[in-house]
Parts: sequence; C-alpha cells; structure tokens
Amino acid sequence: MGLFDGTALQRPVTCPACQKQIDDCHCPRNAEGVPCHPKDQRILVRIEKRPGGRKVTVARGFDPVASDLSAVLREFKSKCGGGGTVREDTVEVQGEHGSMVLKVLLELGYPGRIG
Repeated sequence: MGLFDGTALQRPVTCPACQKQIDDCHCPRNAEGVPCHPKDQRILVRIEKRPGGRKVTVARGFDPVASDLSAVLREFKSKCGGGGTVREDTVEVQGEHGSMVLKVLLELGYPGRIG
C-alpha cells in the first residue's frame, strides 16, 4: 500500500518524522498513529499534598500511548530515591522532588515546567 498505488508514480508510505518507510519506522506514536516524540509533549510538574500531610511530586501531560511511562518512573525513582506510581498520563513520585524531576525530564527529552 502506498501513494498512487498501481500507477507508474507509486511511492511507499513514509513516516513524516524520520522519512523511513512505515514498516521500518520506530517513532513513538500516539493513539491516532501520529508520531509523538518527547519534545512534542508539554509536561507540568507540581507538588501536591495528599491526605495525612504527605507530599507527592506529580508530572502530568504525557501521551500514555507514545511514552514509556514505566521507564520514566524508573528514572524518577532511581534519581529521587523514593517510591512512585503511574496513573493514566501522570507519573507520581513520593516526596518533594520538583527540581530533580524537572532535571530528569529534560535529560529524557521532555520539555517541562514547574507549575
């Protein structure tokens, strides 16, 4: 399947991001199949207070289909030295680690901001 199938102008379908044929492309994609790289996602980092007075650092705004959130959580946990969890488009780390989480996001290629 490609552009102009069955004609002399037939071309294979290529990825708009990497220009490789779709079968050879490994670009992360969102639910609609559109390439969605970390640099295209805007992540908001906040410190939230949970019941009982505990504080949690929350990074919200990931595309859950295009991002490997469990790998992001592993990075956060190793750099922050705490537990955490993944919920939908959110990664949470126990404790106040806003600046460290932002630093890790930037290392992974995600533009983030504290808000």
